[in-house]
Amino acid sequence: MTDLWRECSAALLAKAIGELCFEGLLTPTGDHELRFEDAVYTFSATRTAFGGWVVRPGSVRRAASGILGDDVVEPCDDVQQFVVDAFRHLRVDPATTAGFLAEVTATLAADVALASTARPVAELAPLPQAELDGHLTGHPWLIANKGRVGFSADDLARHSPEARTPVRLPWLAVHRGLAEFRGTSALSESSVRAHELDPVTVERFTESLREAGVDPEAYVWLPAHPWQLDHVVRTLWAPELATGRIVELGEAPDWYLPTQAIRTVSNVDSPTRYQVKLPLRVLNTSVYRGIPPHCTLAAPVVTQWLSGLWAADKLLGEWGTDLLGEVASVTVRHPQLSRAGAVPYQWLETMGCIWREPVALRPGERSWSLAALLHVDRAGRPLVLEYLGGTDPAVWFAALLRALLRPLLHVLYTYGVTFNPHGENVVVITDRDHVPVRVALLDLVDDVNVSVDRVPARGLEPDAHDPVLPRKPWPILRQYVVDALLIGVLRPLSTLLPLPEDHFWGQVRGEVDAYRARFPELAARMDEGSLTTPTFLRYPLNSYRITLGYRDLTARPPVPQTDTLPNPLHSAAPIPPPDGW
Repeated sequence: MTDLWRECSAALLAKAIGELCFEGLLTPTGDHELRFEDAVYTFSATRTAFGGWVVRPGSVRRAASGILGDDVVEPCDDVQQFVVDAFRHLRVDPATTAGFLAEVTATLAADVALASTARPVAELAPLPQAELDGHLTGHPWLIANKGRVGFSADDLARHSPEARTPVRLPWLAVHRGLAEFRGTSALSESSVRAHELDPVTVERFTESLREAGVDPEAYVWLPAHPWQLDHVVRTLWAPELATGRIVELGEAPDWYLPTQAIRTVSNVDSPTRYQVKLPLRVLNTSVYRGIPPHCTLAAPVVTQWLSGLWAADKLLGEWGTDLLGEVASVTVRHPQLSRAGAVPYQWLETMGCIWREPVALRPGERSWSLAALLHVDRAGRPLVLEYLGGTDPAVWFAALLRALLRPLLHVLYTYGVTFNPHGENVVVITDRDHVPVRVALLDLVDDVNVSVDRVPARGLEPDAHDPVLPRKPWPILRQYVVDALLIGVLRPLSTLLPLPEDHFWGQVRGEVDAYRARFPELAARMDEGSLTTPTFLRYPLNSYRITLGYRDLTARPPVPQTDTLPNPLHSAAPIPPPDGW
């Protein structure tokens, strides 16, 4: 276990150095040296697109003064020691250092747990998506990507994706004075209940309400995460439980596995039933993982609106691009905290749920989350090489861009709508040989943004009177594609696919140019929100936590913009898509 801990710590240390240098928080000298007050770090690294750094694990050395005043240079694999050294150099508030170190340590412990049960990528490639998610290593950019502040060691062993431990969901009945159900036009409250619960369970839960002496029709039913029920509902909502405004119904029989998103769980007993997104008062990857009431209220109507755009667009239909609609929800506002003023947001997002459509596969199709593309096993073999098989890498990558980037460009420039297409928000659907054929997009109400400019093609917006979807100018709107896809996925993928870097980015540029040639009437929008400018704005995901600290806030804060990044698409020679698009 000691060797495994060192292996994982060395890998996380290399990632920490690389990402803090990429974000401009640390600036190495030309010989890959970081000079702090108490220590000097040297390392081996290669440069990537966007000014990125890939530090070789095991190459880091630390020099510090010995007890006799001489410099002692030793191999270093201690990510915790580096965090303290670097943060002292950066004059980070000690309370922030402590919080970040705790998140890094939790991430390291999760990495060790993953590595101890890791399987070769040849064994992972055939796995169904819900099972594969438990083997993936997390956000490629965020250092403390498994911080999960609030989970104990026992909680992690039961509820983390890498634990791969199915759970049953407890259900609650909440009085209609507190709870509100919403669904798309095709779904009623009773139809969702019938879809998610078998008749025997419905009768059992109904009998529980009768035994409690209340009218079953006066209550809205919803599942809860078992951790949230124990740690939050039974404490924060104790008066409502005591007075019968909330009734615990018991567990439903189906088993669920957590996805990489941790608060979203997939039904492994009945995969055609909905995914369920449930609030967790756990701090993970920058924010608490509750569900804001405005999101639960708006999810079905946003899904309805986007589904209408999809149904009317022939190209999206031709490409087979799917939406995993958030088709129903329950909103529960705390009766006291909701009127208490500027309460930290995590206290206002403790109960509710969103039901999301599962992936619908056609005969012969497979699926995996986009995050799977970046997985590398302990032997150093990328999972994407298993997906390639004997397919030419350029042909395979062209298929991925056609399935993924093309519809994102179309929705962005035709409708002024952008998703947040990071690894957890995109499902890649392939043929039986793992060649991408289409994608499914998710997190519609949480991560969809629209242009400030009115775009007639998108029709009457669903939140015109009570805005929920953020409105952004074109240069900021395109940034979601830049940060989530180009930097967050394609930057690391470019180091894993066996393609020359200029060819890799040339194929991406070719897809962008082909779209512009196909739709010259959109040139003004494509200029204003250009993906081929010399630079992009830099939004430092790690530095954001380091500068923000861990104080309570009334809303999720935006990531601040700092400086710019070089854009590899600006100088890339375009390689046209092979399908002649």
